Amino acid sequence: MVEVTVVRLGLDSSTNSFVVILQERDGQRLLPIWIGRPEAEAIAAHLQSIRRERPLTHDLAKSLIVALGAELRRVTITKVEDRTYYAELQLLKGTEIFTVDARPSDSIAIALRCGAPIFTAEELLLVPGEEDESGAAEYQPPPKPADELSAESLQRHLSTLRPEDFGKFRP
Repeated sequence: MVEVTVVRLGLDSSTNSFVVILQERDGQRLLPIWIGRPEAEAIAAHLQSIRRERPLTHDLAKSLIVALGAELRRVTITKVEDRTYYAELQLLKGTEIFTVDARPSDSIAIALRCGAPIFTAEELLLVPGEEDESGAAEYQPPPKPADELSAESLQRHLSTLRPEDFGKFRP
């Protein structure tokens, strides 16, 4: 497993989907994950230190973890199957470890709130500009026009996404 951090959040204009870019700690390999608007807003709100009057779902999840006397030890993004990403939350309560299946977008939002590290399987990381032996990018975005992009075009596009591309958030 490789530790990753959130380095960018933006709107992929070719698919009109939000994307969170994870990068290996102390490295260049990336893992782009296309996510929904609510999860993107939750991640962005935390990254921008926006405080809400009432807790959002991910704040509630953190409160539940703490209230139950547990600790979020780590989040692991485990695999991608049929363009669906999978993740697990690893909770520690006393000496017992619990693993909970979760969507990566929710897992990332919760990990950020809990200060827990995020890990991913080695094989999920993509070297910028790298293609697999078939000449295709190791990862493809969701179907739509982005499927027609070359790996190099996709990497160029992803590297130009900025937080401002994501939109404005109101507390």
